[in-house]
Amino acid sequence: METVTHCPVCDNSTFSPYLVCEDYLVSNQKFEIQQCQQCGFRLTNPRPDGNSIGAYYKSDQYVSHNDKGGGLINTAYRTVRNYTLQSKLNLINELTGKPGRIVDVGCGTGAFLESCQKGGWAITGMEPDPDARAMAKEKLQAEVKPDLEALAGAEPFDIVSLWHVLEHIPNLSESIQQLRNLLTEQGTLLIAVPNSDSYDAQLFKEYWAAYDVPRHLHHFTPLTIEPLFNKHGFKLVKQLPMVFDAFYIAMLSTRYQNGKTDYLKSVQVGLSSNVKARSTGNSSSLIYLFKQA
Repeated sequence: METVTHCPVCDNSTFSPYLVCEDYLVSNQKFEIQQCQQCGFRLTNPRPDGNSIGAYYKSDQYVSHNDKGGGLINTAYRTVRNYTLQSKLNLINELTGKPGRIVDVGCGTGAFLESCQKGGWAITGMEPDPDARAMAKEKLQAEVKPDLEALAGAEPFDIVSLWHVLEHIPNLSESIQQLRNLLTEQGTLLIAVPNSDSYDAQLFKEYWAAYDVPRHLHHFTPLTIEPLFNKHGFKLVKQLPMVFDAFYIAMLSTRYQNGKTDYLKSVQVGLSSNVKARSTGNSSSLIYLFKQA
């Protein structure tokens, strides 16, 4: 285990307890989420170090690293994913006007990059998990790097995307600078992360599945992610909701809370979360589009 001593947003060194959550996916261990006393940034602290974190990803329920299995909830996830992949492709096409160069950081088994490839994009992947990386390489017949360091010196990209990846990255400051170096001057950094200020997060509290400790090292909100990226020379140009995430997260959360999935409650919570987010902006998960300032 390692302990974070300074907030990556404001460099403050004092934290308060926020929640204690259980790892329902792999270990059933409990982990503490702390909150910076100065800026409110939330993080899992202490957390597994780089030598031990890999063991917490070894589950057939971890859907981004596995194209098969995972039960009814993950079958539903993959069904919806077919729709959302097209929406993601439409989004990046709107940003650039025509297919360009994209690198997907934390590409998993390559589902999003496969859609981009079919849409005429020149693709590159980055995926640290060796099993998922091997599946992505086989599926895409394209380059998939093991880490950000391996992308250094690449021709700049029009889009650098991280779909539910930033929350897994331990060294935020170093990694954000590396991401900046990968972009063309007018390129867009696309970040999608859960929002721990959402209605469903506040409702489910320690059972909220998107805390996903200890795999999720950081727990972002609109109020903390923007200053983090401003600090590294980015400006936020747009924020978009991911409406389906509220339903998927609610299904997992009811299972963690009650021992079985409550589908009716999951639909009700998902609808409520999305309706409330129309006025608050606090969707269950959010897409942030950043450009260099």
